[in-house]
Amino acid sequence: MPAEKKVINDQSRKRDDAPGLSRAVDRNTGQAAVMPTYARQDVVFERGEGSWLITAKGERYLDLASGIAVNALGHGHPHVTAALKDQIDKLWHTSNLYRVAGQELLAKRLTEATFADCAFFCNSGAEAVEGAIKAARRHFAAAGQSERWRIVTFSGAFHGRTLATLSAANNPKHLDGFGPRVEGFDTVAFGDHDALKAAIGPETAAIMVEPVLGEGGVRPVPDFCLVELRKLCDEHGILLIFDEVQTGVGRTGKLFAHEWAGVTPDIMAIAKGLGAGFPVGAFLATEDAASGMTPGTHGSTFGGNPLAMAAGNAVLDVVLQPGFMEAVQHKALRLRQGLAELQDTFPDEIVEVRGRGLLMGLKLKSPVGEVGNAALAEHLLVVGAADNVMRILPPLTIEDADIADGIQRLSCALKTLETV
Repeated sequence: MPAEKKVINDQSRKRDDAPGLSRAVDRNTGQAAVMPTYARQDVVFERGEGSWLITAKGERYLDLASGIAVNALGHGHPHVTAALKDQIDKLWHTSNLYRVAGQELLAKRLTEATFADCAFFCNSGAEAVEGAIKAARRHFAAAGQSERWRIVTFSGAFHGRTLATLSAANNPKHLDGFGPRVEGFDTVAFGDHDALKAAIGPETAAIMVEPVLGEGGVRPVPDFCLVELRKLCDEHGILLIFDEVQTGVGRTGKLFAHEWAGVTPDIMAIAKGLGAGFPVGAFLATEDAASGMTPGTHGSTFGGNPLAMAAGNAVLDVVLQPGFMEAVQHKALRLRQGLAELQDTFPDEIVEVRGRGLLMGLKLKSPVGEVGNAALAEHLLVVGAADNVMRILPPLTIEDADIADGIQRLSCALKTLETV
């Protein structure tokens, strides 16, 4: 046997014995070469149109997951597609050693539409949160208060998959096997106001919260709590960080979810919907909060590349149009009404309807995985969350007819569980 062929076969045998890799995987598809860190559904999509994904065989699936709140404008949105096609023929990447025109335009538009004075562009939500954490710590170091570096967070949160963002959320399941938790985060129980106040000390730099805990079970933070968090931060001279990676860019019916409460943070992490499917993230900050972010303190090779900026600017072209947010609010009302009717029809399956805007969740009695599989059989895509909650995350551009179709498909899925 040739030496090269023998090496390949030996590697294949190693894969067969690798823990966690299913022996049922069809090795002819190449799936075995993908690290098995996801429990993937056995379906492959070839293209998308609006709120629908389509397989190579032409099977159509109604997408109420939106790539986990990423495909904010659905699939194949003509304006975003045209912007990327135009940019791809011009320039993809130069690095951040030079000015990037698209960055300057997107930063200007984001700051004009929000509380912020400046923006840093990266590639993902986790990077955006990491940047927000670093900015908060540097703010106090630059002010001569380097002892202030700890951040108060909340149980049930999800801030990303890096070691620091996992440590910020402090979910034992996600941290298992990765060594000691990164220092600097004080986690308090969600809704425990006394514990929150007790956690603030002379080393505290900031409080970080998601306005709606998405991965953590679609649990909205009440508006009055966000108001009180702002007051608490002001009283103690610390910063308020909002993680709007999932809730931002129109997902709740406002450009950013904190707008419902009438408060503003000092730093905010965003991503997901900002690129409508193209990888892009950012953290925004006031001039004061970003005072420590001087040349050399932070960076990204790919962040803010011309393609990502073309996507981000095209998304803002759409979501900042007059009437767009009002339309999202209308769709959200239709969706909530439909889900409430489902709860009335299936009281033994749906415990609670929760969420805000087009970030909705169904607290279920049956295991969320079983309901998700039943929905998939009805050619409906949804996504699970903690607390046995099913997330419903349609594109912001979904048609009313597709909302009704999704409710009907979910009803059929729940009926199949009743007969089991």
